[in-house]
Amino acid sequence: MTNAADADDDTVDTVVHAGTLIAVPGKKPRTKQSVLIRDGMIVGVKNGYVSPQGAKVIDLTDAYVLPGLMDMHVHVLIELGPKTKMEEVEMRITLQAFRAQMYANRLLEAGFTTVRDVGGFVDGTFSLRDAINAGYVSGPRIFAAGIVGPTGGFGDEEVFRPVIQDLLRPEHRCDGPYACRAEVRMRIREGADLIKISATGSVLAEARTGTGLQMFDDEMRAVVETAHALGRKVAAHAHDKVGIEAALRAGVDSIEHGSYGDKETMKLYRETGAYLVPTTLTGATVVDMAKNSEFMTPAVRAKALAVGPQMVAMLSIAYKEGVKIAFGTDSGVSQHGINAQEFLYMKEAGMSEEDMIISATINSADLLGESKTLGTIEVGKHADIIAVDGNPLEDISELLDVNFVMKGGWVAKARN
Repeated sequence: MTNAADADDDTVDTVVHAGTLIAVPGKKPRTKQSVLIRDGMIVGVKNGYVSPQGAKVIDLTDAYVLPGLMDMHVHVLIELGPKTKMEEVEMRITLQAFRAQMYANRLLEAGFTTVRDVGGFVDGTFSLRDAINAGYVSGPRIFAAGIVGPTGGFGDEEVFRPVIQDLLRPEHRCDGPYACRAEVRMRIREGADLIKISATGSVLAEARTGTGLQMFDDEMRAVVETAHALGRKVAAHAHDKVGIEAALRAGVDSIEHGSYGDKETMKLYRETGAYLVPTTLTGATVVDMAKNSEFMTPAVRAKALAVGPQMVAMLSIAYKEGVKIAFGTDSGVSQHGINAQEFLYMKEAGMSEEDMIISATINSADLLGESKTLGTIEVGKHADIIAVDGNPLEDISELLDVNFVMKGGWVAKARN
């Protein structure tokens, strides 16, 4: 906890009075605290309730106050359903971006002030990110990925006729290390905050390639080396054990999903320092869709029923083995705005309330490389603050009902 006794109170524009403040998840909460904010940044945290002259006072004296939550795996342009496939062809990308702004607001109002979008049309996702950053529209802070994957692999499946496929997804492809280097550079030139690779096949892909390894070692190493040289991290979509371990050996910064990881895999996570982004909510979501909807093909349904149940069991192993875990849902497969339900599956996997909150704050900020400005309520950080009525350290389900949201000092959701 930082007590900024030397803060110039005359320049504070907002002060939050927090009844119980979980300023740094993992450390002891404090009661009766004041968070001083100027120009969207935290400039002081003081004991007691102080009210600097001229500052707007936000009364959260009967609430539990903590840093804004972060989701490291969303797809803000879509929400999976029977029309998703044809929307790629029929819906203008500008209209998709407008709809995505609605989804983005749902994420923000649910308490997720920062998200990492790991796959969508470049124009739509990057433009929404930039519009939010410029203050044109509201939404969470978005870190957007550029995708690199093999021809015919995840992201370039045999969904449409080749001529249509080439028009829709020309940017996903790289074959061989030299082509992969070039594609990474192109994604960064386009404005990618990070790179995502398709190390294995996908559960929801209609292709006949399954969920096994799709990129070769030299291709993944080329992606990682190039991205790191240009200051970008690499996330690897990976389901099967062989693909996960190949991506980890290549030096990726995070594994997305990680469904078939075992104890041997977890040792490799620890050795490399990579994060697991488990997305257990999407595992439950696709199982439900497979059982209760008709739009999945038989191949997709079979993969969903096989992979979905693996995810909680895998997370349980990862947690027990000391793997670093960052919160992620695959929102866009699941509905935007219900992201906190991920916590319930994390609890089922055996995680403590404190560690779950750390995964969605401190760990997520570290994975983004943004620990200096995000993840805690301390001086020098963005004023990303949420509040709930009950103690989330005792009952994580309290985070399913966030009733106050501030992002960068702006109140996105006020308490009733």
